Amino acid sequence: MYSKWNEKLNQVTENTLIVGMDIAKSTHYACFVDERGRVLEKALAVHQSREGIEALYQNVLRAMKVHEKTDVIVGIEPTGHYWMNLAYFLDSYGIPLVIVNPLHVKRSKELDDNLQTKNDKKDAVVIARLMKDGRFSYPRILKDIEAELRIGSTLRSKLTEDLSSLKNRIIRWLDRYFPEFTQVYPTFGKMAFATLEKTPLPQDIVGQTAEELVFLYRQVEGMRAPQLPKARLLIDVANQSIGLTEGSQMARIEIATLIRQYRLLEEEIEEVNSQLAELDKSTGEYVYLSTVPGLGDATIVDLLSEVGSFAHYEDPRQLIKLAGLTLRENSSGQHKGRKHISKRGRKRLRNVLFKVIVPLIRHNEAFKRLQRLANKIPYGENNRWSCYAVNY
Repeated sequence: MYSKWNEKLNQVTENTLIVGMDIAKSTHYACFVDERGRVLEKALAVHQSREGIEALYQNVLRAMKVHEKTDVIVGIEPTGHYWMNLAYFLDSYGIPLVIVNPLHVKRSKELDDNLQTKNDKKDAVVIARLMKDGRFSYPRILKDIEAELRIGSTLRSKLTEDLSSLKNRIIRWLDRYFPEFTQVYPTFGKMAFATLEKTPLPQDIVGQTAEELVFLYRQVEGMRAPQLPKARLLIDVANQSIGLTEGSQMARIEIATLIRQYRLLEEEIEEVNSQLAELDKSTGEYVYLSTVPGLGDATIVDLLSEVGSFAHYEDPRQLIKLAGLTLRENSSGQHKGRKHISKRGRKRLRNVLFKVIVPLIRHNEAFKRLQRLANKIPYGENNRWSCYAVNY
C-alpha cells in the first residue's frame, strides 16, 4: 500500500502545477495550487463546452509559465457522468487526470476554516490539496473495444430492466382485467402473448370453442401449434372470471401497446446481444475465458466490460480491490471483529461475479473443490476463503 502511495507522492514535485476541479453539469471550477497546497490563483469557471475546455487548457499553459512549472496534473471529484467529456479532452491534450474520493472531499472540507460551508470554489481547493498528499487514484479512460463493450453491456442491462418493468405492467393489467390468466399461463410464453393479442379480455373468450381459439391463435406470427388443453382451460377460467368489465375499450389499447413494446424490446436485446458477441470474440481475453466451464458469452461480455483487458493489471489483488471484495474488520484491543468485504469498488462487477459463481460451482470441477474446502473449514480470522463464503 505504501509503495503505491509513495509513487503518487513522487508524481507531485515542486515543478508540478496541481489543478483541482469541482465538476458540475454546465460549469466546472478549477483551482491552481503548488506542491505545498498554496493557492496560486483563485478558482476560475470552466464551461462544459469546447470553448470552455480550450480556455482551461490555455489558462493551464499560462499558469505553468507564470509560476515556472514544467508538469501539470488535473484532479477531479467524479460527479455522475459529467466528468467524462472533460476526461477525454484532457487525454487528447496529453494531460494526466486523476480522481479523488468524494468521501475524502466531504470529510476534508472543514480542515481549513472549521466551517461547514460548501461551494464549488471551496471544493476545487480541497480536491487540489488532497492531490498534493497523494490521495487520488488513476481512472482508466476506455477506448476502442473496451469502450464498445462497456457501453453495450450497460445498454443491455438497461433494456433488460425495461423489459422486466414492462412485464410487471402486463401483470398489473391482468390483475385488473383477467386475474385468472396466470392459472393457465404461469409464464409468458408464445401462446400467452398470442392469447393477449387476440383475446385479451375474458368476454372475448366466453362463447367460443377451444378449436376456434386455437385457429385464432395460430394466425399470430411465430405461433405454430397452440395447445388445445390450454384453450379449454382458458375457456373455463374465463367463464368464472371476476375481471373488470368497465373501460374495456381503452384496456384493449393498453394491453396491445404493452405487448408491442415488450416484443420490440425483446428484438432490441437480441440485436444488442448479437453485436456484443461479435465484439467479445475479437478480444484476446475471450479465447481464454471461453475455455472455462460455466462461463457463457453473456457473462464474459459483462466481465470484460467491467475489468477491460487483463493487461491493465499486475496482480490479482487489483481485481479484488476493483470489485470491492477486499476484507475489512473492526478490531480494537482484545476485541477481534469479524471480517467483511468492504464493498468499496464496482458494484456491477460484484453482481457479475455473484451471478457467475453458481454455474461455475455447478459445472467447474475446480470451483466445486474450492466450495467443498470452504464448507469444511470453520470460520476463522485467518481463513480468508471462509470469509468470502460467509459474505456471499
